[in-house]
Amino acid sequence: MSAVETRVAVISIIIENQESVQAVNEILHGYSEYIIGRMGIPYREKGINIISIAIDAPQDVISALSGKIGKLNGVSSKAAYSNVAKK
Repeated sequence: MSAVETRVAVISIIIENQESVQAVNEILHGYSEYIIGRMGIPYREKGINIISIAIDAPQDVISALSGKIGKLNGVSSKAAYSNVAKK
């Protein structure tokens, strides 16, 4: 069995619709095996939440996670990839 190539990335998430917070957390829980760390900042003055996720996963998994989150109402998501890929 060959090892799958993984990449390290950071996914930045901004939640403007508080009703989407639970859905974001449920999606992230489904990908918890890949998540290295998570930092969440509630920006109360603006009424938004800012989340940063460090992840080590195959590129298609990272893209799928960022895409699922970005499709939620009032949520934006963007992934930044490292140039390092490991098997």
